[in-house]
Amino acid sequence: MSLSFRVTGGEHEPHAAVPMLVFELEIDGLQEFHHIALTAQIRIEAQRREHSANEAANLEELFGKVERWGDTLRPLLWGHASVLLTQLDANGRTRLPVPCTYDFEVASVKYLHSLEDGDIPLVFLFTGTVFERAETGLRIQRIAWDREAGFRLPVRSWRRMMDHHYPGGGWLRLQKETLDALLRFKASRALPTWDGVVEALLAREGL
Repeated sequence: MSLSFRVTGGEHEPHAAVPMLVFELEIDGLQEFHHIALTAQIRIEAQRREHSANEAANLEELFGKVERWGDTLRPLLWGHASVLLTQLDANGRTRLPVPCTYDFEVASVKYLHSLEDGDIPLVFLFTGTVFERAETGLRIQRIAWDREAGFRLPVRSWRRMMDHHYPGGGWLRLQKETLDALLRFKASRALPTWDGVVEALLAREGL
């Protein structure tokens, strides 16, 4: 089966319970089908964009010093998305929802948070199963992993989504022992907020 994929747009879904981007997807080469179980692996092609000095400083944890980026700047796995398609529109188009996280333990989140402006170079790697109608029932055909499509998502789209779900902030996941220690520190200093706790600890380090 000779299928081709194009990602033609992407924007955040404001009514989703969790951060979610919805990408516009075109599929060419399909005849009449019953349904498609489609999976996409999404990667950030960090080496395909320029980075400002501020971005480079924020990305040092991920990639090291800029002079090493020729060896260290590599694609980052963003995530996976799956969708069951029962129809396409007249132009072979559908929508691919991609749930997103703001967990700073995830390398892709650290990268995206560090970007100031411009575009995010993405590549979608598709696979899955097409169930076609046949005289004797259904004929099953696999979609190979070599089907891919590129797309450049504006940084502002990602920021708009995160600002919608986490206005003015973000979140960090901590081990229970660390959280217990911070609770004791917060109580001992009578600090009213968690921002106050972090600010007090940063001040002790002169930051």
